Amino acid sequence: MRLGFIGTGKIASSVIIGICNSNIKYKQIIISPRNKKIALSLKKKFKKIIISKTNQEIVDKSDWVFLSVTPSVGEKIIKDLKFRRNQKVISFISTITLSQLKKMIKKKIDIVRAIPLPPISLREGPVPICPPNKKVKAFFDKLGSTVEIKNEKLSINFWSTSGMMASYYNILDTMSVWLNKKGVKKLDAQKYVTSLFLALSKDAVINSDKDLKLLVKDSQTPKGLNEQGLKEMIKKDVYKSLINSLNSIYKRLDK
Repeated sequence: MRLGFIGTGKIASSVIIGICNSNIKYKQIIISPRNKKIALSLKKKFKKIIISKTNQEIVDKSDWVFLSVTPSVGEKIIKDLKFRRNQKVISFISTITLSQLKKMIKKKIDIVRAIPLPPISLREGPVPICPPNKKVKAFFDKLGSTVEIKNEKLSINFWSTSGMMASYYNILDTMSVWLNKKGVKKLDAQKYVTSLFLALSKDAVINSDKDLKLLVKDSQTPKGLNEQGLKEMIKKDVYKSLINSLNSIYKRLDK
C-alpha cells in the first residue's frame, strides 16, 4: 500500500510519524513539498518517505490519499486533481463536508473524514471518522482509538471540541509562566505542570465510564484549595466562556 499526503503541516506530520513508528504495513509514503522544512525532516528520519513534485503526482502514485490542507487551499486544489476509482480519500479538512468533497472529486470512491490530533504521533488519542469504514477504522486503530460516526452532522461536535486544543495548551503555558515568575525554573515549571495534567488526564480516562462530575467532587475538600479555585473560576464565568467558544466553533462548522 502506498500512502500519499497532500499537505505537510503539524497534523499530517504527526500522522506520518505515528504510521512510521507503528506496525502498519506500507510500501511508500509520498508527501508534498508544501512545507519544505517538515518534508525534508520527515524524509531524513524515515527511509520509505518520498517527496513529490506536485499534488497530482501524489494522487497518481498513492492507493490512499490524505488531504491535510487548510479549507481555503482545499477548495482551490482538490477540484483539479484526478483521482482513480479504486482509491481511498481521507480528509482532515475541518469545514469541507462529504458532499462537497464528492462534488470536487467527481468519482465514486471511498471518502472518509477523520479528525486526528498531534498526539497521534505517539499513537495516542481518539480519531473520529465519518462515515464508518472497516479498513480506515483498522488503520487508525493502530494509531489511536477510532470512533466511528454515522451522522456527519453529529461529527461536527467532535470537530468543535478538537478546536479547544490550543486553549488547553495555553492553560498549561499560563500556569508554567506563573510558576516561573514565582521563582521556579522555566523547565521545572513546565515539567511539573505538564506531568500534573498528564496524571489528571490518565485518572479521568480510567474513570471515563463514570460521571465526570464525581471527579470534580472528589478532588475537593470543604474550604480546601481546589474548592476555592473552582468557585472563583465559576464566579468569573470561565466555564460559560468555554461553552460559548464551543458554540461559536460549532456555528462556523455547521454551514
